[in-house]
Amino acid sequence: MAPSGEPPYLAIAARKQAEQKSRIPKEWLLDQKFVDPPQKNVLHIPRASGILTDKELHITESYSAVALTSAIAKNELTALAVTTAFCKRAAIAQQLTNCLTEIMFEDAIARAKWLDSEFQKTGKVVGPLHGLPISLKDSFKVKGYDASIGIASLAFNPATQNSVLVDILLDLGAVVYVKTNIPQTLMALDSHNHLFGRTLNPRNRDVTAGGSSGGEGALIAMKGSILGVGTDVGGSIRIPAMCNGLVGVKPSVGRVPFMGQEGGGRPGMGGLGMQACAGPLGRDVSDCEFFLRTLADAKPWEQDPAVVFGAFDSQGSMSRKPIIGVLRSDGIVRPLPPIAKVLDETSHALRTAGVEVVEIPNDVFKKCNSLANKFFGIDGANFVLDLLEKTGEPLSPWLQNKVARKEQVEVNTLASLRAEREELEREMLGVWRTGDGRVVDVVVCPVAGHPTPGVDGWNGVGYTSSWVLLDCAAGTIPVRDFSHSDPSLEFKESETVLGNSWDEVNRGMWNGGKVDRQMYLDTTLCVQVVAPRLQEKRLVEGMKLVEDAVARGKEGGKREMKL
Repeated sequence: MAPSGEPPYLAIAARKQAEQKSRIPKEWLLDQKFVDPPQKNVLHIPRASGILTDKELHITESYSAVALTSAIAKNELTALAVTTAFCKRAAIAQQLTNCLTEIMFEDAIARAKWLDSEFQKTGKVVGPLHGLPISLKDSFKVKGYDASIGIASLAFNPATQNSVLVDILLDLGAVVYVKTNIPQTLMALDSHNHLFGRTLNPRNRDVTAGGSSGGEGALIAMKGSILGVGTDVGGSIRIPAMCNGLVGVKPSVGRVPFMGQEGGGRPGMGGLGMQACAGPLGRDVSDCEFFLRTLADAKPWEQDPAVVFGAFDSQGSMSRKPIIGVLRSDGIVRPLPPIAKVLDETSHALRTAGVEVVEIPNDVFKKCNSLANKFFGIDGANFVLDLLEKTGEPLSPWLQNKVARKEQVEVNTLASLRAEREELEREMLGVWRTGDGRVVDVVVCPVAGHPTPGVDGWNGVGYTSSWVLLDCAAGTIPVRDFSHSDPSLEFKESETVLGNSWDEVNRGMWNGGKVDRQMYLDTTLCVQVVAPRLQEKRLVEGMKLVEDAVARGKEGGKREMKL
C-alpha cells in the first residue's frame, strides 16, 4: 500500500516497473558501466556489451525483415535463434532507453519453439511472417498482458483477448515479444508517462524520441526490433520515425486493423474527429511495404469490419513518368534552414535522377492546421482525466498547459466542422494535378519545421496532422544526418516572418543567441512523402523513388535509378 498521503499512482508505478525488471533474465543485464554511459549516443553498446553472440549480432544487424523470413523459410535460421536474438537486444535497449512497457520474452521463446516444431513436422512455414519478431505499441492488446497506455489506473488489468491485428499477425506466423512506451494520454509528442517514465533517443539521449510511438522508434533504432507497429492520429508514426532516423508509414484509415485497442478515450468518440490509424515502422521502405502487402493478402476486412477491402496491388500506383510535387512550407511554420536545405537536396537528387519536380502552393494547405486542432478537442478530454484522477495521477509536464476539462463539442458544431473538412478535402484535390492538368504522383514536404529537438521541445504538428485530417497516406524517409556544417545555416534575407506564435517558437529553436545549434548533431534530417487517400501502394512506390534518388545522390549518381 502507498504511504499515507501519497497518491496511489506512485505505488502502482513502482510495482509495474518492478514487474518489468523481473522479466529480464539476469544474464541479459548490462554491466553498470554501460547502464549510464557518458555518451549521448548509445547505439554501439549492444555490440560492446558482450551479451549478444556473433550470430545474434549478425541476425539483428545484417538482415531485413524480408530477408529474415526468407532465411527462416529456407531453414537457414530457426525461429528460436531469431526470437532469442531480438529478445536479448530488446532487453539491452530497455536498459538504455526505457523503450518497453510489456515484456513477453518467455511467451515469445515458447512460441518460437512451437513454430520450429511445426516447421520440422510439416516442412512448411505457418505463414509468411513465420518466426519474425514484431514489436507493438502499448495500445495494442495482447491476451494476458496490460494495455495500460502509461496510465496507472489501467495497470494490472491484463487483456482478456487480443486486438484484431495481433490475432492476424499470429495467424501469419509472427512472434509478439514486446510492447513499447508511449506518452500519457497518447496525445503528446514525447513518450513520457508516470507509469513507465520517459523513453530516451538512442542516437542522442538529450533529444526527444518522439511520440506517441516513441518506444517503437527507440527500440527499432537500437535494432531491438526489425519491424514494429505504431499508431498515428497527428504524426505519431512519422514523428518518432524522424526522431530515430527510421522509415514510418501512416496508411489511410481502414487499411490496417485498428479494432480492439486501448485508447484511453470514450469508446466511439474516435470516429467523430481525427481518426487514428495503425502502420509500420522499420529500417527501410521495403520492410514497411512487406508488412502492408502481407497484411492485405490476409484479407483483414474479414476480421475487422472497419478495414477497407482491397489487395495491395489495387492501392494505386505511380505514373510511368512520375511527377513529384514539393510543398516547402505549410504557411504556418516556416522550416528552419537545415529543413529547407534537406528539402532542396531531395528535390535536386530527384531532378538529377531524371524525375520531374513541381512546386506545390500552400494557399489551401495552410487552412488544414487550424481545422485539425479544432477536431482534436471535440471530446473535452474529460474521460482520460477521469482515469488519471482515480489514482491521483497528474498530467505529465508537456500536457499540463495543453489539456484541461471542457464541454464536449455540440452536435451542430461538430456538423459544421465536418462540413468544413469536406470542403477542404475537395479543395485539396487540386494538389494532385499540375497547372496543365497532369497527375502529381506524390508530394514531398517536411515532417516538421525544425530538426529533432530536446525533450518536450516539439513545436506543433501541422506538417503531419494536416494529412491525417485529409486521411492521406504518408510516410517518413531519412535523408541524411544533421551535419557539422548545418549549424552555420541562416535564414535567407528574402524570407519573411509569418507572424504567428507557432512560427515565432520555431524560429526561436534556431536562435543562435539562445540555442546551441550543436544540440541537433546525431539527429537525422528527414522528409515526408504523401499520396492520396487509400493509395498505399502509390505511396510506397513514391517513397522508394525518393529513397533511391537520395541514395543515388550520395553515391554521386553512380548507380542506375529505378523509375
